[in-house]
Amino acid sequence: MSTETNIFDRTERLVGREALERLASTKVILFGVGGVGGWCAECLIRSGIRHLTLVDSDRVQPSNLNRQVQATTETIGQLKVEALKNRLLTLNPEADIIAVSDIYTAETAESFHLETFDIVIDAIDSLTPKAHLILHATSLPVTFLSSMGAALKMDPAKVKVAEFWKIQYCPLARSLRKKFKHWQKFPERKFLCVYSPEVLQNQGNTISENDTIPDEFHKVQVNGTLAHITGIFGFTLAGLAIQSRIQN
Repeated sequence: MSTETNIFDRTERLVGREALERLASTKVILFGVGGVGGWCAECLIRSGIRHLTLVDSDRVQPSNLNRQVQATTETIGQLKVEALKNRLLTLNPEADIIAVSDIYTAETAESFHLETFDIVIDAIDSLTPKAHLILHATSLPVTFLSSMGAALKMDPAKVKVAEFWKIQYCPLARSLRKKFKHWQKFPERKFLCVYSPEVLQNQGNTISENDTIPDEFHKVQVNGTLAHITGIFGFTLAGLAIQSRIQN
C-alpha cells in the first residue's frame, strides 16, 4: 500500500479525490528556499504536491536557524536545496523532488525550462534575478506567484495578497517597478504577490563579519527577520498555488 494513502486522508476529505489527484500531477518550480521558500515548499508537499523542483545556490548558515525550516544545527554547511529535499522526503518518500543548486539569472533562465511547469513560484530576495524571473515567467502560460520582502516585519495581521501593481508601501515592489521602468520592460500580465506594508527599522547590527553578500545581487544590508512572518509569507504562497489547482 502506498505511504501516501494515509498521509493525505485529511486533505482528500476537504478537497476531494479529483482535486487531490490534480495536485499530485502538478509540476511546481520554486526559486529561493530561504525563510519564505522553505516554508512554502513544506506546505506544498504536505498538501499533496508530488513534483517539486527547488532552486537555490546557498548553504545553511547559523544565522538561518531563526527562520528557515531546513536549518538546524545538523544541517549547517549543507546546500539549502539538499537539506530541504531530505526533510521533505521524510514527509512523503514518494514525492519527486529535484534539488538544483544554481542561481536564476538572465543567462541561466533557459536552462530551467519554465514552460514545462504548471506553477512557478518566486521567493528570490535579490533584485535583478527577481526582476528577470518575473519578466520571463509572466511571458509564459503558467501560474506565477511572487513573494515581496518579508524582512523588517513583525505584525502577522498585516500580511496581504495583491496584484503586483496594486501593492503599496513595499520597498521591494517599489524597487522592482523602478527596475522595469529603467529597462523599459514590463511584466506581460498581472500576477499575485504576498507582501506586507509594514516597514520597521533594524535595531541591531545590519552587517556582521559572518554575512556573505554577493555584489551582483545588490544587497546593501542584512535585515532582521522573524520566523512567523517568513512562515506566513511561505504558507500564503503555497495556499495560492494549491487554490489555483483545486479551483481549476
